Amino acid sequence: MSTTKPSPGERIAAMLRKSPIYVDPSLASALPPAKRATLLAAIRRSPIPVYVLLVPLVKGGVWDDPQQLARVVHDRLGRDGAYVTLDEKFGDGLNAYQWGGADDPQGSVGGNTWYAAAAVGMQRELDGKPITERLIRCVELIAGGQGIAEFRKAAAPNHLNSPSPSPGRSHPGSVALPLGVAGAVAVAGVAGLLGWRHRRLTAVRRASAGLVPSPRRVFTTARRASEDELRAQAARELVDLGELLDTSEVDITTSSERVQALMTAALDAYQAAGKVLDAARGIPDLAGVLVLVDQGLDALAAARSATDGHAEPRPSPLCFFNPLHGNAVPGTISWRLIGTRRRLRIAACRACTTAIKDKETPETLMDGDVPYFEADPENSIWAETGYGQFRDDLVQRVLRGDFHHGG
Repeated sequence: MSTTKPSPGERIAAMLRKSPIYVDPSLASALPPAKRATLLAAIRRSPIPVYVLLVPLVKGGVWDDPQQLARVVHDRLGRDGAYVTLDEKFGDGLNAYQWGGADDPQGSVGGNTWYAAAAVGMQRELDGKPITERLIRCVELIAGGQGIAEFRKAAAPNHLNSPSPSPGRSHPGSVALPLGVAGAVAVAGVAGLLGWRHRRLTAVRRASAGLVPSPRRVFTTARRASEDELRAQAARELVDLGELLDTSEVDITTSSERVQALMTAALDAYQAAGKVLDAARGIPDLAGVLVLVDQGLDALAAARSATDGHAEPRPSPLCFFNPLHGNAVPGTISWRLIGTRRRLRIAACRACTTAIKDKETPETLMDGDVPYFEADPENSIWAETGYGQFRDDLVQRVLRGDFHHGG
């Protein structure tokens, strides 16, 4: 009689029921017995459960995303608490997510636990220290509820003006942007956005006043661009969004819950756009990058308005038929896909709206030899969501890995 082999997540969860520290065999030497004992003691002092997942994150491997790893193990273990992982881009970086308690109950970014990992990556005294020292410090900050305070301290101007870390040093979720190679843009977790001042002090900053939704200015040329040109444009727009987030004066640690939610949405959209750009295989994917950047800009604009006590601007989607057309006109139109009876309410640019009203075929973004929305939704996140117009969870779907199913 055969038995079902446990999944990787189930195997890790089974080990965590015996000890709150799981170390993959390939990383056994990274946590010597004495340091393991110190780490375990720090975990036991914590008022909330803490689980350490020392698991390699490798693109294309079993685990390639820290939040995915934490979510899967949390679901299999069935226990709330803080889950500390390595960073997917930098081996000496950490990420931390919490379920239950005062932090986000869904394990998203924000809260003391997440800031504890971010602070560890920015503390100069830990530069060059082994991963065990970083893990212990992270757990201590989580246990003491000092994550946000230490992050603020590490991000203070007198700290940022100190000598830069040595080349190649990064903090959790830091962002590497090798702009000299077309399309070669590596984007890590959202923690890097809040710490850009730590490493990019000489970068060109945008003025903090006013938001110009930058993707919309490139659509006229983007729709005529080759794939390589469009990829380079998408990379530039992603960098622009990152700089806007970096120079934003919105402090999510002291703002209202609504502003925090909007800033988190902007950061999540940035991270999602980076993931898509990293893996983009054609123009439909690159159009998706611009859509995600645009969503991030909308969320950031709303956060700024809410912070200033003004009404939030209504999000303005891009054209349903082809996001490279640019802004949709205000309102929606009724449209029925040929061969079906179902009518949809969609937002489209002026030219496509006019074509629909005149019973003509709009100029549509193609996926191979079919319109993108006629592609198999099982293999295209863009067809499944209509670039976010059919449903409002496009960002979350990308972050949880749905884009890897196709798209």
